[in-house]
This record gives sequence, C-alpha cells and structure tokens, in this order.
Amino acid sequence: MSKSFNPADIVKEVGAGSDIPPLETWHPDFCGDIDMRIASDGRWFYQGSQIGREAMVKMFSRVLWKEGDQYFLKTPVEKVGIQVDDVPFQVIQVEHEVGDKGPELMFTTSTGDRVRADAEHPLRVEVDPVTKEPRPYLMIRFGMEGRIGRNAYYQLVELARMVQHPHSTELVVDSAGEVFSLGSLL
Repeated sequence: MSKSFNPADIVKEVGAGSDIPPLETWHPDFCGDIDMRIASDGRWFYQGSQIGREAMVKMFSRVLWKEGDQYFLKTPVEKVGIQVDDVPFQVIQVEHEVGDKGPELMFTTSTGDRVRADAEHPLRVEVDPVTKEPRPYLMIRFGMEGRIGRNAYYQLVELARMVQHPHSTELVVDSAGEVFSLGSLL
C-alpha cells in the first residue's frame, strides 16, 4: 500500500477543474495500491468509508486510468492502484438528439461525463447468467466503461427499433451512424 497517498494532493497536482487532464501523456511511477474501491453501484469508498463529497468523487474520476484489468488514480507524479467491483462509471441519463449523421444518443454519468454513443464509444449489452437480466454498458474513456442504469436502459428500449432475422427479432438503437444491439427478443 502506498504510504504517501493523500487524496487532497490530487487537487494540487491536477487542479479542481472539470476537464479530463491528459492522462495518456503522464507516465509516473507506480506507488502501490491504496484502500479505495468503486462499488458496483457506483459508490466510492476510501479506507472503508463512503466518500460523501460529490466534488471529491468527480475529481477522482477525472484521474481514473485503466491498464489491462487494473484501475489506477494517476497524476503527473504518482500512480496508485484502486479496486473496481464492476465498472467505474454509472450512466444515469440518456438523451435523444439529431446530429450530422442522424440520431445520436447522449449519455450522462453520475460524475458528470457526457458521452455520445458512436464508433469510439460503443454500447454493448451482456445478459446476467443468473438473473437473465440485461446488463448494458457504454465505453466512456481510456478503455473504461459505464454501466447503464435501469431507467436509462428502459429509455433506450423505448427508442429501439425491431430488426427481423430468420429465427429471431433483435432490438437495436442508432447513434452517430452506428447501430447497437440491445439483444434479441425471445
């Protein structure tokens, strides 16, 4: 575990703005793992206690980085490992807009990210093997996904169109010239 990690130092190193810093250009040394976890429902914990300040969670989300299957908080001077139970972001809202390529789906995360579903930010749906319920995800940034909440998923289903295949019917949504499957109807 990193002995020197102080969450308040992140503000000093990357600022308190809302823009995503150029994490891909930073190559700090790995300083160890810290006791920070993002639960599957999107809550953030530090040393076993939930981080209650929304501004702190948003700041940490700005310096979140993924390498392989591991997640880190990354600044110009240090990189510390954290635990993520499922995916780091929670998608809480979807809006339907019209853009240059036709319909666009704009998603908002609980940390304030706005992401358009497109070729760079694909939408995918897994089926939970136990409950058989859909688990939809959207690529947010730097190889990290957000889980689309139930309400936003139902909005997608309402926007979906049916595509007939020889042995099934598939629900699909269109965004920025791409077609994304929400799954087959049984």
